[in-house]
Amino acid sequence: MKRILRWLALVSGAAATLLAQPAGTPFDFAALKARAQALAAKPYAPAVKSAPEWLQKLTYDQHRQIEFDPARSLWRGEGRSFQAQFFHPGWYFNRPVQINEVAGGRARPVAFKRDYFRYHQLPIGEVPADLGFAGFRLLYPVNGPARPHDELGAFLGASYFRLLASGAYYGLSARGLALNTAEPGPEEFPVFSEFWLEQPAAGAKELALCALLESESVVGAYRIVVAPGDTTVAHVRAAVFVRKTAKVFGIAPLTSMFWRGENTTERSDDFRPEVHDSDGLLLHTGAGEWIWRPLQNPAVLRTATFADRSPKGFGLLQRDRNFESYQDLEAHYHKRPGAWVEPVGDWGRGGVRLVEIPTKDEFNDNVVAFWIPETPPAPGAAVELEYRIHWSLRPPAAPGGFVHATRQGRSQAQEPDRHRFIVDFDGERLRALAEDAGVEAVLDVGPGATELHRTVQKNDTNGMWRVAVAVKPDGSKRPVELRCFLRLKQEALTETWSYLWQP
Repeated sequence: MKRILRWLALVSGAAATLLAQPAGTPFDFAALKARAQALAAKPYAPAVKSAPEWLQKLTYDQHRQIEFDPARSLWRGEGRSFQAQFFHPGWYFNRPVQINEVAGGRARPVAFKRDYFRYHQLPIGEVPADLGFAGFRLLYPVNGPARPHDELGAFLGASYFRLLASGAYYGLSARGLALNTAEPGPEEFPVFSEFWLEQPAAGAKELALCALLESESVVGAYRIVVAPGDTTVAHVRAAVFVRKTAKVFGIAPLTSMFWRGENTTERSDDFRPEVHDSDGLLLHTGAGEWIWRPLQNPAVLRTATFADRSPKGFGLLQRDRNFESYQDLEAHYHKRPGAWVEPVGDWGRGGVRLVEIPTKDEFNDNVVAFWIPETPPAPGAAVELEYRIHWSLRPPAAPGGFVHATRQGRSQAQEPDRHRFIVDFDGERLRALAEDAGVEAVLDVGPGATELHRTVQKNDTNGMWRVAVAVKPDGSKRPVELRCFLRLKQEALTETWSYLWQP
């Protein structure tokens, strides 16, 4: 009799536990779009919840001391290839976000628990039971089954996220949307205020997640499907509902860092020859032209817009993979991935805008690239977006020759009034051409300077082709646009080198 009563008590307790667990609410991307549209019809109400003051005052190093317990990872021990871990609020990341798990078409909140984290020797203040998370990281064996817990990507801060491909180290980031970037007045930073992580099936090769994007000007519903590999692809679908028109409506923004490169003429006490996450912007225009714009660290903020129609792609890339160019065994700049945006569908008329911001060190992202439509969407508009971001150490390249390196400077001994540009082009077909094949450089020097001479020469040391150009500024100090590509018998052999020079 006692055994029966004991069994009944256990069954009752188990049933009560199951009843106490939230059943979850129905969820899919259509429901998220409907919610975003409804929110857009209301005035913006920013979240008032924030991390306690002691967490906001943490330094970068102190915040890094708070570690998530790997044993608490979402989907750990369930035989799934993906796992998720969570970031603790603090430092810059003081606005908690809601994270949900979706299983069987129903969403359940992932509750914050203090024992998910190890605080080590950090002095701890109040930790509210409902604090929430700052964001999350994804784990996946992106470098092979022997390393099942490799970090694949992170979603942390505003609408920023970044992903890794096989063999890569973290570098540039993507964002959900860029509003009023590099315009007079403050930039508007939309935030992913809530996430839904869809439980992957056992052995799944992709992970889907949804996010709600909110700001004063827009509300957006995003669905991102991440497929890891040698090239990790994020397939983004979004519906953005406009509250008010932004001066700049930046689609598929990429954010990176460029401090020093081979084209930098200012001296530095830093022992490293180059320091950057990306060294150029690559464009594949709707007309089929490939354009390479080397990045710079300008003296003043500047923007450039490459007008286009129905673009085929654009991206911020790290082309230089030579360790000798960086000499950095900690940052691994030679293993920073490039990110290539591939539009899905016809994006119409607009342009790729490049923003370059002055920086005195490597700790600030100072380069942004994004697509802007010809006409910013008006209040009440619903903008449907779809594109893929390819993260890789081997990003797309023009089918012919490509720009390998850009150098510039003056000769202090001979003709110091002339400025020289040295552009090296590489590619299999170029290397196969004989020095006397008749390769010519097609060069355009914009207003503000005059071309004095140019030469085209095959480098018998490495097989590349070098274009050397000397120009003289006209004294107006206006920025000068330079363009160059190699041609053989009216056939373009290379992408177009595009450079903005400030005399």
